[in-house]
Amino acid sequence: MKNGCPTVKCIIVLLLVASALCFNFIPQRAAGVRGKPYPKSPFAHKVSRDVVDKARTVAPTSQIPVIVQLNDKASQSFESDVARKSGQLKATLRQFNARVVDLPAKVVDELASRPDVDFISLDRQNISFGHIATTTGADAARMTNVPNSTGLDGSGIGIAVLDSGIDMNHTSLLDRRGRSRVIVNHDFTGEGRTDDPFGHGTHVASVAAGNGRIANAQFTGIASNANLLNLRVLNSSGSGKVSSVLAALDWVLANRAIYNIRVVNMSLGAPAVDSYIYDPVCRAVRKLVDAGIVVVAAVGNNGINNGGRKIYGQVHSPGIEPSAITVGAANTFGTDERKDDGVATYSSRGPTRSSYLDSSGVRHYDHLIKPDMVAPGNKIIDAASPNNYLMTHNPWLDANVSKVEGRRMMYLNGSSVATPVVAGAAALLFQADPTLTPNMVKMLLMYTAQPLSGFNMLEQGAGEVNIEGAVRLVKLMRRNLMAGVQVGSPILSISGTPMPQTTIAGKTFDWAQGIILKHNFATGLDLITKYQQIYDLGVLMGDGVMTSNGTLVRNSMLSGGVLLSDNVLVSDGTRMSGGTLFLSSGVLVSDGVLVSDGVLVSDGVLVSDAILGPNANVQGMSTTTQADPMKVSVVPVDNGRDCLKY
Repeated sequence: MKNGCPTVKCIIVLLLVASALCFNFIPQRAAGVRGKPYPKSPFAHKVSRDVVDKARTVAPTSQIPVIVQLNDKASQSFESDVARKSGQLKATLRQFNARVVDLPAKVVDELASRPDVDFISLDRQNISFGHIATTTGADAARMTNVPNSTGLDGSGIGIAVLDSGIDMNHTSLLDRRGRSRVIVNHDFTGEGRTDDPFGHGTHVASVAAGNGRIANAQFTGIASNANLLNLRVLNSSGSGKVSSVLAALDWVLANRAIYNIRVVNMSLGAPAVDSYIYDPVCRAVRKLVDAGIVVVAAVGNNGINNGGRKIYGQVHSPGIEPSAITVGAANTFGTDERKDDGVATYSSRGPTRSSYLDSSGVRHYDHLIKPDMVAPGNKIIDAASPNNYLMTHNPWLDANVSKVEGRRMMYLNGSSVATPVVAGAAALLFQADPTLTPNMVKMLLMYTAQPLSGFNMLEQGAGEVNIEGAVRLVKLMRRNLMAGVQVGSPILSISGTPMPQTTIAGKTFDWAQGIILKHNFATGLDLITKYQQIYDLGVLMGDGVMTSNGTLVRNSMLSGGVLLSDNVLVSDGTRMSGGTLFLSSGVLVSDGVLVSDGVLVSDGVLVSDAILGPNANVQGMSTTTQADPMKVSVVPVDNGRDCLKY
């Protein structure tokens, strides 16, 4: 595989730096099947690598499921041309100007030659990843007074959950009048059902928005009265296609105003083959964010190899998208206080290794710092759908809170259950200030996060989510900042600045006081006292910084009080700028082999972070054969009576 590093010396330096940092290398992916080179085509840069691989391993007439993204030159002749080539149009995604097509292998390159075709990618498989209210600061934030409301609980905000379905009648998902808060149910899998036979989606939904009716409010979700939209994109075995996800996102964009959809939760992922510039799901996510919707995505669960050693560069799509809030899993070790918190061993680490091929045949890697933050994701107890696959095949997942269907609770691990914590936090921020942009929500959550000592930015991003701090900060901000505001305009409604600390369970910690910007990070009080153009709709937060040969260049999108770094740090547990050098930005953004060009493996639903045995894989789900691996000392038991004081 050709890379863009100009000299052999540069490659050697990169490898030495990576080796010194104890990166685990795995074999570089072959350029093509059986070592053959990719076809010499003038349109190769418009086709994903895995489409090329598949086209050369099947019969010429075999149908390949692809996503075709069109550009503004789109012609009405496209559909007829597909038909002439013996292809079949499966779906039209109008909001994204894309088509889902089954295409004969022999005509892939021919279709790519059309001037209205922007990019062709495989319709890949998506697989689910997979007392939080106190430790995240949500309970403290709930005390905020909101006009015409019972408190800060997500009321009126719509959270779209793209997952395996939701048990809409589970007690955790009812409102205070006993009605289901699942206000929309749509199936995009073709199975013709919207319940949750797999069990993942119900758990995820209740982490984001579960109420406190069960077990005296011991398992309350983050936005406990938000509305939920059940968009089922994963089937009964917990997997699904990219085209299903795109269809669901297309629906969200078309119906966002009707249901006040401000947040989308995506606790799922597919292999990150294409750069976010061309990945169809990433492009769809960008359109949603530009429309004012926060999209929260799981980073994945590939943080260690089979030998239990750390590996880097295993972030999945759409977690590679810079406009999304990408979330990794923190391990709280079952305590409310956060001094012992760390990044879960299995949580995937950056940088993103998705790439694109330019018209000259040179491959370029994205190398973004991901995740953006981490949230509690280890041994999380929340709602269980009736007779779900995960719990029936792994009985020890039952938390034994209740034996009554509709009140049962289960354990799950993974970045998939950390992601809805942040989705719920975003809903609370939108309730506190509906005029926020997605970039402002992202800034607030990163700036107030807690950096975890001993973990680098490729593991934790800005740090562990701190909802109390984010809500306290947004309460001090001016409203309607988007009305012609200029760079450097005041943000806060007070003359001073808030104390950059939060106290949870009697322990005080410092905020990160900074934000991640693509390949680097920024710090400074100006981030919360002066408006930055990177907070606008239609831009990326990293657009305020350009990187050239490791040198950072600020443009007019940032005020002079924002300090930029060209390093990735290992945190010392104080603020984002505190710590030791882990990797320089100049190394990170190079096109050399930094971590691995290996074939990515799917991220299953994690039900244990134990070392997996030889029989551990079940339908993409990582399990363990150890007895009662999720058992903890004390689990509150439900008395069968609803608690309404949540």
